[in-house]
Amino acid sequence: MTSREEILAKVKTNQPDARPLPADLTTVPGGMESVMQFKTVLTTIGGAIVEVANFEEIAQYIKQEFKDKKRLISTLPELGSVTESGWENKDPHSYENVDLAVIKAHFGVAENAALWITEDLMQQRVVPFICQQLAVVVNKADIVATMHDAYSKIGDADYGFGSFIAGPSKTADIEQSLVLGAHGPKSMTVFLLG
Repeated sequence: MTSREEILAKVKTNQPDARPLPADLTTVPGGMESVMQFKTVLTTIGGAIVEVANFEEIAQYIKQEFKDKKRLISTLPELGSVTESGWENKDPHSYENVDLAVIKAHFGVAENAALWITEDLMQQRVVPFICQQLAVVVNKADIVATMHDAYSKIGDADYGFGSFIAGPSKTADIEQSLVLGAHGPKSMTVFLLG
């Protein structure tokens, strides 16, 4: 028996007794308090909140606030009147000049203002990271309280790529100098729908 096999045999014979898993963590269900916390956290980390009742209000906001921008894309067919069509499934390098990308999130997390977005909602993985400004649409009813709730909601979902995105890109140094838009979108707007 080699020394390696001897060590592994000792480890195997000296295992602790099996114990039951702890009970699942339960948190307070989402609601208006979660929405308020989400809004507070997002604005604190540099994002912007726009509460809207429908997609027409989002389209009006985009027309007004981004009228001087050249390239606006969206994965949402409801915004086709104010965004470019036929941009999907191109070479990822072709998105380097996107001024605004509008995508949908599955849900948001109140404790850190993160939004869960999978590849099927992005059309192209690079879109939310390469655009100059990012806008995300999420329903108020889809705001959960904590990351524990988020992972419970994701569960065993089948997806190729997914990401939690919270606010515009940012970096800070030891001198506590915060820079927004350091390595990704310069701004992030969340449209709270409903």
